[in-house]
Amino acid sequence: MQQRTIDWNFIWKEQQREHHNTNMEKNDASFWDAKDAARRFYVMAHENNGERINKTLHELPLSPESRVLDIGAGPGAIAIPLSRQVAHITAVEPSEGMCAVFSENIEHEKCDNITLINKRWEDIDVKADLKPPYDVVFASYSLDVPDIREAIQKIEEAASKYIAIYWFAGATSWEAMSRDLWPQLHGKEYVPSPKCDILYNVLYSMGIYPHIETFPFRHINRFNTLDEAVEHFAGRFFAETEQQKDLIRGYLERHTLQDDGTIIIPGNSIRVRMWWEKTEA
Repeated sequence: MQQRTIDWNFIWKEQQREHHNTNMEKNDASFWDAKDAARRFYVMAHENNGERINKTLHELPLSPESRVLDIGAGPGAIAIPLSRQVAHITAVEPSEGMCAVFSENIEHEKCDNITLINKRWEDIDVKADLKPPYDVVFASYSLDVPDIREAIQKIEEAASKYIAIYWFAGATSWEAMSRDLWPQLHGKEYVPSPKCDILYNVLYSMGIYPHIETFPFRHINRFNTLDEAVEHFAGRFFAETEQQKDLIRGYLERHTLQDDGTIIIPGNSIRVRMWWEKTEA
């Protein structure tokens, strides 16, 4: 009997397509084109004593001679402290707002060993745009791509040894919020992005058998006022009318907490780190 083969990359593509249809055909990264949103992301990354940053830095096999590729680098929350430990970092980031804040941070921190490339990973030509090979290549919750197999092939092409992909297991806190609000805001159900089960199966089908660590992660959205929070989430949820913003306000009033003169929206999610060395694949 012939064994049936599941095309996991096709499943990824279809769920991404449905997710982006839910998002009014906009890429998740487009929200961060606003510099205020990018700055807020940078601040949020340092909440909980920079838990996500410190975890990533601790896990990467770094040396003073390492050349590192950071895919979807955001405003440089990881790349900036990483630059003090390695020889060079190439950071790829699609959002103009994130790149603008990243450039500000590079100048402020006087980092002279970071090359920042403002491109989507799916548009990168590894040989033309980058300078491979890289000792360490990682993507920290950033592979929001239409074709995950092609993205991984490029990662493999760019890396000489160590690769790590961080992604999500189960619903994230912002997806839970979207699930509650989307039918009221847009008259349809919210479709989340593909998760780590599909990603693992794509890797497996490529002959890549990664190590896997699953761990809980806490994050905090902090705002000075409720109005500020409403404007932030209105942009993230494509809410343009006053009626839509009132719906978001009502939701936030039920879920925000007070903390030292500010309001916070705590979130919890399950994250996954998949990593491998090319000699193991």
